[in-house]
Amino acid sequence: MLKLYNTLTRKKDAFKPLKKDLVSLYTCGPTVYWYQHIGNLRTYIFSDILKRVLIYNGFKVRQVMNITDVGHLTSDADIGEDKMVKALRRERLSLTKTSMLKLAKKYTDIFKKDLEKLNIIEPDVWCKATEHINEMIELVKRIEKNNYTYKTKVGLIFDTSKFKNYTKLGRLKLKELKKGARTKIDVERKNPSDFALWITNQPKHIMRWPSPWGKGFPGWHLECSAMSMKYLGETIDIHTGGEDHIPVHHTNEIAQSEAATGKKFVKYWLHSRWLLFKGEKMAKSKAAIYTISELEKKGYNALDYRYFCLTAHYRTQLEFSYKNLDAAKNAYEKLKNKIIEIKENLEIKDPRMDKILKYKKEFLNIINDDLDMPKALAFFWQTIKTDELQNNEKYALLLKFDKIFGLNLDEAKRKKIKISGKIKKLLKEREEARKKKNFKQADKIREQIKKQGYAIEDTAKGPEIKKF
Repeated sequence: MLKLYNTLTRKKDAFKPLKKDLVSLYTCGPTVYWYQHIGNLRTYIFSDILKRVLIYNGFKVRQVMNITDVGHLTSDADIGEDKMVKALRRERLSLTKTSMLKLAKKYTDIFKKDLEKLNIIEPDVWCKATEHINEMIELVKRIEKNNYTYKTKVGLIFDTSKFKNYTKLGRLKLKELKKGARTKIDVERKNPSDFALWITNQPKHIMRWPSPWGKGFPGWHLECSAMSMKYLGETIDIHTGGEDHIPVHHTNEIAQSEAATGKKFVKYWLHSRWLLFKGEKMAKSKAAIYTISELEKKGYNALDYRYFCLTAHYRTQLEFSYKNLDAAKNAYEKLKNKIIEIKENLEIKDPRMDKILKYKKEFLNIINDDLDMPKALAFFWQTIKTDELQNNEKYALLLKFDKIFGLNLDEAKRKKIKISGKIKKLLKEREEARKKKNFKQADKIREQIKKQGYAIEDTAKGPEIKKF
């Protein structure tokens, strides 16, 4: 039985989808005003693992991911510039709709390329905020009709005091919220937690649309509710995101969605924890962030980073350093070499299904316990090392398990080693000595080659040379 830690209940809940064989999954996508750093990408690796585990369990998954290209202001307090406009200024582009959409496409394309490098399965539906304004306006109309709104100089505001269970996801203590931020900027705001559904007080904003509340643009939280409802229905199975979305963004999504429909919005809320750098959350607001492209320039593969993320449970913080990434890179290289060795030495024997089923069952139990990747990875290595299995059984199991890890182990190949003419000459001399059964001379040459940093492995196909 698959069990997932539900932020809503604060416990591992048995997973039962709304429909028998189809899981509706909404993943909070990026605001495409800049590169997505590796801290952001850890969250998408987590949601990919979740999707893979669901598929492994026999479910069909319909996944939707949004692209935020308007409405995400520099502060959750509904103040400041739109992050997309700020990006235009940063890149010295004209403050026009055309430039804004072009910039959004640039960073969306880079983000999608990073997902491809990380072997993350694409969502079934990509949806841009700017292409779903009508759906957002219709949703706000429903919220307004149910008397959850009021107007201020900022725009149309959601009254959180009218929503009974506003604090349930984040276990918020509203009385402790500071009466700064929103209420200082908008003195008409009734409660510190109230948030904007439609913003009308920025007449110079590049992206504005006509609406019943005036010309303006949607609040950031609105898009996820409107688009998840359009593509997945008014109640969905799973919503994922980073832990920083819990107290504001996801809390507000629940409030506005359930205020509109009167139905439960999401059954299972899953959140990944932060990637840390020197003990602090990796974030764009800090100078020390890294992108996949930057890691590649330093000689790492994107899948080295994916392996690194597998070494920690998604509900634990993970400390990034090049030392830790090097350890993951080395482990991943060792893993690929083990897979290659097993593949090159497959027995011509019938697989023993009882043995295979035993290992499959154990692996399934591990991953179904809230996606426990560190334990699953340990079991993977155990499967490699065991004497209980034949190589043909191991190979079939390991490729099956890699459907979860997504490390492309079926593509593992030996790296071609460039060797000097001197080493080639020694190899030839050693082979001639072996043919003459002069093993003493052959061993002497092996030692000479070893001193040059190479090891020789004699196989059925002939000698193979490896770099230390």
